[in-house]
Amino acid sequence: MPINIQYSHEINASPEQVWAVLADLDAYPQWNTFVEQCQSTLKVGDPIFMRVRVLPFMAQPQKEFIFEHEPGKLLSYGIKPAPLGAMKSYRSHTIAPLADGRTRYESKFELSGWFSPVVGLLLARFLRDGFRRMSQGIKDEAERRAAAAA
Repeated sequence: MPINIQYSHEINASPEQVWAVLADLDAYPQWNTFVEQCQSTLKVGDPIFMRVRVLPFMAQPQKEFIFEHEPGKLLSYGIKPAPLGAMKSYRSHTIAPLADGRTRYESKFELSGWFSPVVGLLLARFLRDGFRRMSQGIKDEAERRAAAAA
């Protein structure tokens, strides 16, 4: 059974301000307690190198690949499928304007393949917490930047 983790926030900032937080990879250490470091060109097919704090006592290196990049709207990436369908992942960040000038941010993560139940058993609660912290961090940082710009 795949692992599915989703979070959604209505953010008191413009879509441009929210996207600026998401795309400012160098600033991740300042606000992101899950993905502590991130480097990528964000070009489709290129790698994205991260240091991810899944477990509270360590941050581990993670190399994934950019699947989709629509600046201001969508960024998705994941691991390449493991041999024999053992595991694959899909992570997306979606940004959409709301009628009142605010923004809806959606975070989605899916881990599938025959090995995913083992990962789920060991890490699902840590992954849920990490993605929750990151999505809340995006909201908080975008709102902080919007207030500072006002």
